[in-house]
Amino acid sequence: MSFLFKAGNLLDPRKGELVENVDILVEEGLIREVSDRPLSSSTAQVINLNGKVIMPGLIDCHIHVFLSEVNIANLEGVPLTMLTARSGVLMRNMLMRGFTSVRDTGGADYGIRDAVAQGLMLGPRLFVAGAPVSQTGGHGDFRRATQSRFECACCSGLSFTARVADGVPEVIKAVRDELRKGADHIKIMCSGGVASQSDPLESLQFRMDEIEAACEEADRWGRYVAAHAYSAQAVKRAVMGGVRTIEHGNLIDQEAAELMAARGAFLVPTLVAYDTMQRRAKEFGMSEYSLAKNLKVLGGGLRSIEISRDAGVEIGFGSDLLGQLQDDQCREFLIRSEVLSPAEIIRSATITNARIVRQEGMLGELIPGAHADLLVLDGNPLQDLNLFQDQGAHIPLIMKGGVPVKNKLDA
Repeated sequence: MSFLFKAGNLLDPRKGELVENVDILVEEGLIREVSDRPLSSSTAQVINLNGKVIMPGLIDCHIHVFLSEVNIANLEGVPLTMLTARSGVLMRNMLMRGFTSVRDTGGADYGIRDAVAQGLMLGPRLFVAGAPVSQTGGHGDFRRATQSRFECACCSGLSFTARVADGVPEVIKAVRDELRKGADHIKIMCSGGVASQSDPLESLQFRMDEIEAACEEADRWGRYVAAHAYSAQAVKRAVMGGVRTIEHGNLIDQEAAELMAARGAFLVPTLVAYDTMQRRAKEFGMSEYSLAKNLKVLGGGLRSIEISRDAGVEIGFGSDLLGQLQDDQCREFLIRSEVLSPAEIIRSATITNARIVRQEGMLGELIPGAHADLLVLDGNPLQDLNLFQDQGAHIPLIMKGGVPVKNKLDA
């Protein structure tokens, strides 16, 4: 089916400005033509925008569709069928907030990705890491202190969402296995984390030869490695080992940022995760140990963005919210606005994230040949980021792959 959007104000995230009175023709799921002169079509359904803002769909580069509990320990023993059912609700809600693409950084596999692609489930297009790889006792090792063995991943959602590997041979095998199973990228844990219960936040995880082995294997498959890392030292070790995207990076320093810029590594901050955990996570069972670690990284988030931006690091957009907290996804826009302009933030959630998932020219902007992933808004987000709040209430039309998944323009 084809669509002709008439008389819209096009938000160009590359330039950070609106282009007034633009027509856009969509055919076979792609943007066919964009023009500041009137277009016509004998077959397309015409949608008159009457000056509303039309923009590319948003991309979130750090989400977890299978981590459906704030207290991750509650996933122990949850069957994969239940995880899949819950993920369907989480993904639909993301799509209705305007996120037409997301990068899952641990837990989701090719099955859920392909189910969405085939129309069996409603959600954003997915780019998946499979199970993230952790060292023993690292951020992805969720065993209790009294537990030596891992539960079967077929029977426990907690075991399905991460795996442990120690030493170069095991890391190589784990990375190859996730690539074999269809991962779009590989996730490794290079520092302690907030949600895990056995590792200090400042711990440095994986030896350099293990990090290098993971990156080499991913590169040989035409994939890349994303690394969970908070401290400046963890960031530097990851980037020196070949990691392409640093997730979080709250405690980064100037030296680490300059190294990232020199190596062309991306930073994907997830500031809303710490803000929301501080406000809401306790009511959903997050431990005092995790809440204390959260305080350590909460204060450094905005400063990490300033340091990275000034060093020339490309900054993506992520949220990293767990389970019941995911309805705060779009608060990331408001938190970042303390140090970034709306144009910079929108660019991170479109153009930059399209580069991260290696879909430049296909996602993140409305140009001929790109996927017809687009939003129509009731105002100009370059002037008011609140238009992304309230669970998509200010986005009357959402299109993914040329198919309207929400259309209230004629309501």
